[in-house]
Amino acid sequence: RGVGRQFSSKAGHARFRAEDLQVFVSSTFEGLGLPKEDAGLVARCLVQADLRNQAGHGVQRVPMYAHRLRAGVVNPKPDIHVEQTAASACRVNGDDGMGFVVATRAMEEAIKLAKTQGVGLAGVHRSTHFGCSAHYVLQALESDMVSLVFTNSSPALPPFGGAKALLGASPFAAGAPSGQAHPLVLDMSTTVIARGKLRLMHQRGELIPEGVGMDREGRPTRDGMEAFHGVTLPFGGAKGAAIALLMDILSGLLTGAGFAGKVRSLYNDTDGPQDVGHFILCIRPDLFLPSTQAFKDRMDELVAVLKSQPCAEGVDEVLMPGEPESLAEADRTRSGVPLQADVVTSLQEEALKAGICFPEPLS
Repeated sequence: RGVGRQFSSKAGHARFRAEDLQVFVSSTFEGLGLPKEDAGLVARCLVQADLRNQAGHGVQRVPMYAHRLRAGVVNPKPDIHVEQTAASACRVNGDDGMGFVVATRAMEEAIKLAKTQGVGLAGVHRSTHFGCSAHYVLQALESDMVSLVFTNSSPALPPFGGAKALLGASPFAAGAPSGQAHPLVLDMSTTVIARGKLRLMHQRGELIPEGVGMDREGRPTRDGMEAFHGVTLPFGGAKGAAIALLMDILSGLLTGAGFAGKVRSLYNDTDGPQDVGHFILCIRPDLFLPSTQAFKDRMDELVAVLKSQPCAEGVDEVLMPGEPESLAEADRTRSGVPLQADVVTSLQEEALKAGICFPEPLS
């Protein structure tokens, strides 16, 4: 038992088999008290984020989630309670469990309701950070459902015109199934750049672009960590800030979760549970059409028209939202998941704490 061979690379990163990382992450969370099935679910979500080139939501977050479990502000074995509040709606109490586990259960409930009612809505409170919203959009697509997935989060961006973080960098996510074409898998932050990318750019020694963030004093900065701990600016100015406000209303205020800046920070607040809220909506594709296949055929037609459009200069192909991530997943499944040296070091430290082996990189 131990960390295995110490990592070093002139290139600054090495590649690992996705399956090996998944076993390691699952074992880590099992050791922290999660049931085997839940630990496996969390591991799949984190590794899938790395496979889909979303490293800010990938295995680099394992130490942070582990810290919150050890601090007792995340419940490793939540008693998730579901209460049906209307024919097509339910309220989910996540009991402060891992957000991946809570949101997956909430999506299951929304899908069940949509299958019988046409529309299924799950409002979630007492959850925690749930990683990439795309995980739950993809879950809905497996059941041929159109979906909207919203969440709120701890303060990261100001209301339009403000200088202090109040609203979360809450993602706007949606999905729509298709037949032969690539489905819609939209997952975008309401900030100019995702907060996780600010951390990664700082770790790489890179400056963030101008107009992305401000420090704690409300001054423009190109330091990723200054912006991370200060203010991340919304995309589109007032429009992005308004969408972030809508995410807080639907995910926090409406569901009974924390809102108006009351969601605790994932990174530096272990005084209590986060109380994150989620808003998960599923729509059966045949609600207004003769069949689900009719919807998929129409989606295929839409995608074909999109892809037939002339490309702008420097662009080789018009891609659907989520298609670049699918291409990355296919490539990294074959070639391995790249991890930065500092990420590997932090994971090796977790392996030491857990008394388990960290996997060897691919040669």
